[in-house]
Amino acid sequence: MRRKTSWLMLIFILFLLGRLAAQSTSTVTYIPKHEELVYTFGGHPAKMHLKPGTTLITWTEDCYDGAVKSPGDIPSKVIPPGHDNPQTGPFYIDGAEPGDALAVHIIKLEPGREYAISSSFPGFGALTATNYTALLHEPLEERMWFYKVDKAKNTVRYQAHKSPFGVDLPMRPFLGCIGVAPAGGEVRTTIVPEAFGGNMDTWQACAGATVYLPVNVPGALFSIGDGHLVEGSGEIIGTAVESALNVTLKIELIKNARLSWPRLEDDNYIMSAGSYRPLEDAARIAYNDIVRWIAANYNMDLQDAYQLVSQTAETDLSQMVDPNYTVVVKVPKKYLPPGEVMSGMHRKMRVK
Repeated sequence: MRRKTSWLMLIFILFLLGRLAAQSTSTVTYIPKHEELVYTFGGHPAKMHLKPGTTLITWTEDCYDGAVKSPGDIPSKVIPPGHDNPQTGPFYIDGAEPGDALAVHIIKLEPGREYAISSSFPGFGALTATNYTALLHEPLEERMWFYKVDKAKNTVRYQAHKSPFGVDLPMRPFLGCIGVAPAGGEVRTTIVPEAFGGNMDTWQACAGATVYLPVNVPGALFSIGDGHLVEGSGEIIGTAVESALNVTLKIELIKNARLSWPRLEDDNYIMSAGSYRPLEDAARIAYNDIVRWIAANYNMDLQDAYQLVSQTAETDLSQMVDPNYTVVVKVPKKYLPPGEVMSGMHRKMRVK
């Protein structure tokens, strides 16, 4: 009896060791060196391979390439040309092929520094002359705002330059950039959002959400960056409250999903993101995608889905400052027929 008990105990211990080994191999930590950061979507070899189901613990630099370290650092003077929105990655997702969808569940986002930054840039922003909105007046001056991060209170401190006014703003960290390599061998700068994702600056890419991205090349070549702690609708000055981020996320693969544009899902909404100019075309892309998504997923007539979206959709203006603007259309799940979308991947990946 004792010998049998010993064998059972040994088998149980080996089982636990196997489980622990499996867990350890499914979590990968990658903290990039500065020279490993990249500044385009596409055009770079993968930093590492990740298997579907992997939990990735990593870190992202702020949109200023880490070059702005004090209120006296002027971004246009200290950031090397072409070094906006540095990306962590790209990562090769094993088994990902064109036509598949990458499912990225964001588990945790935390400020990577004790300060965060926002600024105005000459020729950039919604309410000043830009290369696209050509006006005769001079651009607004370049100005920096440094925010103190209070992790205990989950706030950042806004302080006006030319008056004593200040106020604490609640943090809502999210990834401004989340994307894959574009289709057709394109290489796109990290300030651009498009069908591959990219610089969408949408606050819905936050902890608890799942982002779905179309796979355009073998391995997807997935990357992230441009951490935001606070952002109002439209990001109208051209920057959010920008920060390095500590990031934990999980990556899965949905075979033959055939996405045309990025989609998102949380516990309450399904969402489609459209990025283009003019603004109404960005909105049309997002509305068109979510209508077709609902019709196909729930086997509904297209015009029935069109009517449902018309009466239930909520629309967020993510940003209207980048080379393409981004609009997110979301429909509450409570108004949808029974069933799940994207193979139930959000439910399967969410962390309770």
